[in-house]
This record gives sequence, C-alpha cells and structure tokens, in this order.
Amino acid sequence: MAPKKGFEVAIIGGGIAGLTLAIALHHRGVKVVIYEQAAHFAEIGAGVSFTPNAVAAMQHCHPEVHAAFEKIRTGNLWPSKKNVWFDYHDGYHAKKHETFAFSITSSLGQAGVHRARYLDELVKLLPGECARFGKRLEGWERNARTGRWRVRFEDGSEATADAIIGCDGIKSKVRQLLYGDHPCSHPTFTHKYAYRALATMDDAIKAVGEEKAKNSCMHMGPGGHMLTFPVNHGQTLNIVAFHTTQSDWPDYNKLTRPATREDALRDFANYGPDVTNLLKLCQPSLDVWAIFHLGDHPVPEYAKGSICLVGDAAHATSPHHGAGAGFCIEDSAVLSDLLADERVRTQSDIETAFAVYDSVRRERGNWLVQSSQHIGNCYEWIGEGVGEDFGRVEREIRTRNGVIADVDVEGMCREAVGVLRGRLGGDEGARL
Repeated sequence: MAPKKGFEVAIIGGGIAGLTLAIALHHRGVKVVIYEQAAHFAEIGAGVSFTPNAVAAMQHCHPEVHAAFEKIRTGNLWPSKKNVWFDYHDGYHAKKHETFAFSITSSLGQAGVHRARYLDELVKLLPGECARFGKRLEGWERNARTGRWRVRFEDGSEATADAIIGCDGIKSKVRQLLYGDHPCSHPTFTHKYAYRALATMDDAIKAVGEEKAKNSCMHMGPGGHMLTFPVNHGQTLNIVAFHTTQSDWPDYNKLTRPATREDALRDFANYGPDVTNLLKLCQPSLDVWAIFHLGDHPVPEYAKGSICLVGDAAHATSPHHGAGAGFCIEDSAVLSDLLADERVRTQSDIETAFAVYDSVRRERGNWLVQSSQHIGNCYEWIGEGVGEDFGRVEREIRTRNGVIADVDVEGMCREAVGVLRGRLGGDEGARL
C-alpha cells in the first residue's frame, strides 16, 4: 500500500511485536521500516500459545496476520478437548489411574504455534523494503529544527525517522536509552528458570500415554511445574519445565546458559513418572532459560515524546499466563489505529498518539507482569494465600484468565481513538 501519511516510523526489533505492528501500519498507509539486529528475521524459543484476546488483536491488525496463525496453529488433538486450555495434573505425587485435578477451558482452547514458523508466515505480509538487517541500535539524536530523529547503528550506518518505536524485547536497547539509570532499564530475575525441549509425538505417547501427549497439560509440583502442548500439527510435543531457585542468575547479560538433561532430572528428581519420563526425552545437552521480567521495576511511561515502547520492551513478563505475545499484538492493534487516524499528521500529533497509547495500555500491561508471576507461583504451590489447595489454584487461574481473555479488543481500539480525537480537538472522546 502506498503511504498515506507524511511521516515515517522506525521500528527497532523484528520479533512478533515488531512484525505485527509493521504489518498493521503498512496496511494502514503509514511508512514504516523495521531495523533488526539479526541477519534475518528469526524467533528464539520453541512453542508459543495464544489466548482469545490475542486472536482478536491479530484480526484487528490485519486479517492475514490472523490467517497466518490459523495456517500453522495446533490445538489439542482429541476433539473432546477442543476447548481445553490446560488439564492440570498433580505432577508430584504418583497416582495410579489419575486423570487430572481440574481443567481450564476457553472459547479458543489451546492454540499453539512454533514461533519460528509463525514468524516465517508474518514475514510474507511485509514488503522487503520495509526491513533492514544487521542493525544493532547504538543511539539517536533529534534535529532541533525538524524534530526528526537520526538513528545510529553499531555498524556505522544511520537512518532518519519522525518517530521511534522499541519492539526490541525484554533487554530493549530503546528502553535503556530512554530511561538511562532508572531501574526499569534492565529486567530482573524472577528466580525461575526453564528447560525447553521438543519431542516427537510418538516418543511422547510412549512416555505418558496418548491423552497426556496429544492434549495440553500442566503438571504442578512444589517449586516446579511443567507444561506441554502439541505443535507442528500434532507431530511434535512442546515441553517447558520451570524450576524455582533461591540462587541468583550467574550472568545477567545472558538469558540462557548451557545445561544437561541430567540437570533437569535432578531438579525434578522427586516428581512423578510423567514429569521425569518427559524430561528423559530432552536432548543430552540443552539450554536453561532464565525467566526475567519488569515486575520489580515497571516502566513509568510507555512513551516519551515521539519515542515509545511496545510489547516486551514495555511490559516484559514471565510466561506463566501464556499471554505475553498476545499482549504484544494488543499493543500493535491499539497503536496502529492511533497512528493511522486522519488527525495524526505532525510531530506533535504523533506525540499525542503515543501519550494516548501509554494511557490506555500501561495499566493492563503492568498488571499482566504481576499476575503472571503470581500464577506461576500458584502452579508450584507457593502462591501467597493459595498454597497446595487445588480449589484455590483453580479459582485464581479462572479469575485472572478472565481478565486477559474477556476483553473487547475492537472496543479498546475505539476507546483509544476516541481519546486521541478528544485531545486533538475532534468531536468525540475524553481525556484520561
């Protein structure tokens, strides 16, 4: 689509947040370029799941963003479990003929994709000229006369833009430059880490039986939990095993460190056979992933002037709600509508749009970070006021999942545009 706007947006970072935002802006007539530090678009990690609010946000960003998800999504393989999000199991006490402690359902059920494959599909929706690779952000200067930004990269190259949007993840350089010595510039360790693995479905069935292999499960225990769900249209089982530690993370500059299958088995040594049998399917050498977040020091504002933060750059969360990527896409839906509004024409208008984005997104984004940490503790029977009471664990999950999923994304976007028009002198909206 030919640009309708007279301004240009630089997006730093080409993950799910950066790509969904770029696609939404491009198809709304906003000139946008993604600057990605890697040599090509690539997602780390394995499986990622989405909740109903995320799917609604995909549809709002652009129908093809949702179509890409539908093309590769994998749900539970048993038709009777179509609407099951997770079956929750006691993964610690070995019980004969145990089915599950309780089950959490939703209108979408479990909707898992392989991150890299979803990214591959999203890339097809953005023209090649909208991306630059090998561009690691170094700094920026603003032209006092024009208000435009000169963006510098570590390879010595430069770019110019009217606005900068940080979609560069949990270790966001944009956030660091924006906030300097403020503690929110760097995420903190949640004292949880995770072993991630993929297993063939045939091996998984041999390890835990057909029902638990072919459908999403959460295996709970003291100080640790394991989630599994099928990906790759049921050919593969995604396995993530979380462990809580009292120790600090050895190197805060790295989110992963080398580990072994034996390390994982030691961390879950006293767990039941389902957990240990699945861990035995891991490769002998694997990485352990530190779980960092912005829960200890939330970002005070998601936007300053004509620079703003989206997705994990703004509200990096632990993954225990399975909602972080979905909130990134919610951000993209709201922000793309704001920048595309016909009243947004000048630098001052962009700054107003960014301020509105901050006002309508920050409370919800920061809530997710705190809630995710709490719910992860509930899975491990250390949630405050919850403990090993499965009834209380279930109530906490249902209540908080409702806050995440039962939201009107279309209405959220309309509200944001209404506020924007109120601030820019339109006929509708009110100030927040």
